[in-house]
Amino acid sequence: MRKRVAALTLALCVTTAHADQFDDARAAYRSGDYAVSFRSFRSLAEAGEARSQSYLGNMYAQGHGTQQDYVEALKWYRLATEQGIAQAQNNLGFMYDNGQGVAQDYDEAFKWFRLAAEQGNATAQFNLGLMYNSGEGVLQDEREAFRWYQLAADQGHAAAQTKLGIIYREGWGNLAAQDQGIPQDYTEALKWFRLAAEQGNATAKFNLGLMYDEGLGVRQDDSEALKWYRLAAEQGHADAQAKLGLANEEGWGNIFDQNRGTVRHYADAFKWYLSAAEHGDTNAQFILGTMYDKGRGVPQDYVEAHKWYSLGISQATNEKDRMDATRKRIDIEWLMTPAQVIEARKRALEWKKTPLRQAD
Repeated sequence: MRKRVAALTLALCVTTAHADQFDDARAAYRSGDYAVSFRSFRSLAEAGEARSQSYLGNMYAQGHGTQQDYVEALKWYRLATEQGIAQAQNNLGFMYDNGQGVAQDYDEAFKWFRLAAEQGNATAQFNLGLMYNSGEGVLQDEREAFRWYQLAADQGHAAAQTKLGIIYREGWGNLAAQDQGIPQDYTEALKWFRLAAEQGNATAKFNLGLMYDEGLGVRQDDSEALKWYRLAAEQGHADAQAKLGLANEEGWGNIFDQNRGTVRHYADAFKWYLSAAEHGDTNAQFILGTMYDKGRGVPQDYVEAHKWYSLGISQATNEKDRMDATRKRIDIEWLMTPAQVIEARKRALEWKKTPLRQAD
């Protein structure tokens, strides 16, 4: 699922006599002293200092140092955009893109992303690439999407680097129906994944794991695959957590055969599946249901099994998986009391009301 980005830090030229006060406020913001930075930015913003207006918009948007208030955030972003602040333009686009404090409007989002991107803002360039990729706010154009991803990636934008890695790994067939796509290139894919992974991007780490797992552009190496999966999983990447769950549940391919690497370890498998399920991974939710159902890696618990089957059913996009989980849920209901079924449904409902855990 696409996700545009609102950057929360700025790197802008100092042009006013408020430079020292701005630097102090920014230092307080970066250190997490939001109460101090909010007071300073507010004072500077009210005096017309453009960078501070943009920072103040961030603080209202995020609820840092003050109550979250999208209307106030919009107000300060607009003031900053009037003075040409690229990051404020990007963040204003983000709010239109997501309907925060204003009606969702892809056309307006595109306009503001474009203004910021043309000033060289890497986050806006990435966001613009996403819009061309999806065809929201603009006619879909993969060639333009790739161009903006490349510009952002060249500036070190980790999410854009990861996008390029995926594009080169898969290849982009027929760009703009002109038979001039991006050819599959595992060497380029690895390059961009590594650059993003070095910046801590969890999705890039997961994709590096996949490259080693499948031997794409590198010699197949289960140990390296597990290393990158684990690094991504520890940052809350659901697909990586599910991979580790599978590795521990079944043992890991040829490294298991050679008596090195992973062995079957159901307790660790349960731990990683649970993390993936809590981050919304539907397949992990199905598997958790089975583990509770069979008492594998965890004490048998039909109530929890029923809960996870129900959650997997409600969020499944694959009809076969939905039907399989439905049959399993029906089977265990024969083994449960009416009170247990009611409790299981209650737990599933409570889980749905809880926001998905976020990666650290």
